[in-house]
Amino acid sequence: MLNTEIGYTTPTSVVIRGQDFSTQILGKMDFLDIIMLTSVGRTPTPQEKVMLNLIMVTAAGHGITPSVIAARMTLLGAPEALQGAVAAGILGGGSVYLGPIQNIAQTLLDISAHLTRDALDDEVRAAAKAHIDAMAAQKKPVWGVGSATHQAGDPRVPTMRELARDNGFYGLHWRVLDAIGELLSAQKGRPFCANGAGALAAIVADMGISPALGRGLMLTGRCASLIAQLLEEQQTPIAQDMWDLVLKQDPRCGK
Repeated sequence: MLNTEIGYTTPTSVVIRGQDFSTQILGKMDFLDIIMLTSVGRTPTPQEKVMLNLIMVTAAGHGITPSVIAARMTLLGAPEALQGAVAAGILGGGSVYLGPIQNIAQTLLDISAHLTRDALDDEVRAAAKAHIDAMAAQKKPVWGVGSATHQAGDPRVPTMRELARDNGFYGLHWRVLDAIGELLSAQKGRPFCANGAGALAAIVADMGISPALGRGLMLTGRCASLIAQLLEEQQTPIAQDMWDLVLKQDPRCGK
């Protein structure tokens, strides 16, 4: 028999993680409560909820990104398929845009695997340097620091760091990330501060939640903003202009 621990129904009830959906959840839990209850089997603490909200709000705060372009262009081709356009936008999220917090969180966990939670600053810096050197030897970028858009520093990060400190989630992984930024800044002679994806990844790692759940939260938040983008596309469309621009550059694309 196929079943799941997340939930089941009977002729008289719906049960989610052992709780009656009608009497214990509806009207008593909010969206974040149910996300955490279904995902990890418990509701979040007030401090965790602040950080989870931060992650999802950050995912929803953006302008024209590759995922937005994919969604708007899909709606142009299939205006009746709102769900298809949202799906196209979500499919456009990965290790470069939208999803890198999973990759960065796992990297921070790997870097600090041999460190204790109260590791000395010198130990943290040594681990950060070893990671930087390893990435250089492999000719790979160091994720989580630096920004082509915000070269003087991502304006979102100070708020993220403050909220993490206030709620008890500025820990070892934040320290590793900041050490990476400091060492790279000194090495390169220009700012390599933590960026938004790096800060969110440090939060996920210091909260002790799965990096995959971190990506899931970002995808959930992005769904909401994609719907907003698509509603705007219906009212004040720009997808046709984008397509016309492509055709102007190379008319063969329309054939």
